[in-house]
Amino acid sequence: QVQLVESGGGSVQTGGSLRLSCVASGFSSSDYSMGWFRQAPGKKREGVACIDGENFTRYTDSVKGRFTISQDSAKKTLYLQMNSLKPEDTAIYYCAADSRARRWKHYNDYTALQEYIYDYWGQGTQVTVSS
Repeated sequence: QVQLVESGGGSVQTGGSLRLSCVASGFSSSDYSMGWFRQAPGKKREGVACIDGENFTRYTDSVKGRFTISQDSAKKTLYLQMNSLKPEDTAIYYCAADSRARRWKHYNDYTALQEYIYDYWGQGTQVTVSS
């Protein structure tokens, strides 16, 4: 049974940093692509960043230069380093996995960060940024 468990959320002030982690288990293959999504109150869930088995990454425009997605395959852990946080980054952050292990170099930012691409989801971790 596939499980994704996020951690690392919390409350910070504007300009602060947080690092989110997502531990994956239960995959039948070691090759899968991962992503981070977020959902702010009253808004639709949106894709933030994704990474594939070749460590190719994609980001949504609003986080480019501030967030960094990475993974430790040996630990089966996905990370999201978030710097220069803003109040508009406040949301529940979700980890997601694409079991088809797509290669993001074949997709643009918009498509790679669409929800329908991903078939496994974590429960989310809250990030709150105060001004």
